[in-house]
Amino acid sequence: MDCDDCRSRIGRDGQCRGGGDVAKGKEKAAICSACHGPDGNTPLAPDYPRLAGQPNDYLEKALRDYKSGKRKNPLMGPQAQNLSKQDMKDLAAYFASLSGDLKVKY
Repeated sequence: MDCDDCRSRIGRDGQCRGGGDVAKGKEKAAICSACHGPDGNTPLAPDYPRLAGQPNDYLEKALRDYKSGKRKNPLMGPQAQNLSKQDMKDLAAYFASLSGDLKVKY
């Protein structure tokens, strides 16, 4: 997304929030913490992803794909069904705004 005309959507990390509201995303993320941890960095199981610090557009697309069925997961598919487009934008903006604990293993 080109943010030349939407400077207010750019977070401290320089990422565009793509129309998502971080505060609303935080409110909506309560249910996500059951599996991904309250900070998005402490997943319940090692095969659950860390959401904090992931790129906004990646998170939003993942949610859209779970909702459409393009991306399959028995837990995330049903969760995404109840999300509106704005919910997805807000959740993506929130998790992208958090400090991530992602590490690349070589």
